Amino acid sequence: MDKFEFDNIEFREETRLLYEGHNVNGMNISPEAFPLFMTSAFNLGDLDDVQNAYDTKGYTYIRTRNPNRKALADVITYLEQGKDSLIFSSGMGAITTTYFALLQPGDHFLCNENIYGETYDAITTLLHNYGVEADFVPFNNLEEVKAAIKPNTKMLYTEVASNPNDRLCDIEEIAKIAQGVGALLMVDNTFTTPLSIKPLKLGADIVINSLTKFLNGHSDALAGSITINDMKLFEKIHTVRMLTGTSGCPFASWMIFRGIHTADLRIKKQFENAAKLATALAENPHVFCVNHPAVKSHPQFELGKKLFKSPYLATGMFSFEMPNDRAKINAFINKLHIANYAPTLGGIRTTLSYPLLSSHMHVPEEDLKKMNISGGLMRVSTGIENPEDLINDFTNALKVFD
Repeated sequence: MDKFEFDNIEFREETRLLYEGHNVNGMNISPEAFPLFMTSAFNLGDLDDVQNAYDTKGYTYIRTRNPNRKALADVITYLEQGKDSLIFSSGMGAITTTYFALLQPGDHFLCNENIYGETYDAITTLLHNYGVEADFVPFNNLEEVKAAIKPNTKMLYTEVASNPNDRLCDIEEIAKIAQGVGALLMVDNTFTTPLSIKPLKLGADIVINSLTKFLNGHSDALAGSITINDMKLFEKIHTVRMLTGTSGCPFASWMIFRGIHTADLRIKKQFENAAKLATALAENPHVFCVNHPAVKSHPQFELGKKLFKSPYLATGMFSFEMPNDRAKINAFINKLHIANYAPTLGGIRTTLSYPLLSSHMHVPEEDLKKMNISGGLMRVSTGIENPEDLINDFTNALKVFD
């Protein structure tokens, strides 16, 4: 925003996210709370006005552009430090629309083998049926990534921290590989958020966020975003988004824009809680392993130091493995007082999810083994509760394995 560019004063991120996106072209009033534009179209004047609206990319029809989406896009763009963002109906809408906009039949797509289950489904079904060749390799092994590159490789895809096991990706090194072969690097920042890491600054070309999760934070709205620096890519994705109808709705955009104003307060507390709870569970005799960058037994503990300012500002997500005993796992869930089972993440209340019956239920067994997803694995999304209350509640519930 122009109002922040003066006298060599630099306002900090937690301040600016309260003000980014609050300007609306054509509106000369300044409400304290950003308004909701629940209209399917905007009135225009004569044909000269119509022409000007299209030429200046003004507001005409809801599927094309909307002030609430624009406001949300502006603050996401600021947080991710990109040129512009697009808002979609969901995180999966952002992912698949971008795939279809930028990939063609005959292209090769290279994906991290540690990936969200429904992203895996989209790649192995939609892209496969579309004629795009796809391979999965472990992105923690740079030599395997290099070996998997083909002459027709057009895109590399990864999460910063994988769902559900927090396997980390060295974005800077993967970006160098992609740039070396003229391929795009697309990064999912949902688990980590731009408050933790900014992949575009590390060389990524496209960053996707499921805004439904941490950036919304209140488990009450569905949307996704992509942020980029190359405006030619932006226009390609915008066109496909408009034609396929995956634009985010104004109400969800308004809800998430409202929620994002407290993101700095919420998310830092959630990430700190995750590190504390994960570290405590790593000492529990009933827990076989804990997957979080703050836990010293994490196989990429040192990479976590490189990627994040602090292990307490890495991610609000972790998973842990307990005995594969369904009856006792059920007893553990029922004994918890705070955390509830919910197939989502990023909300202000701590939730659990069982990957084999949710995010990864369609992934073949051989690929589940590569992802280290077992029948005893539970994913945890930490909220903003008192960390000692969380630790005590989980510790008490795990006594069902005594």
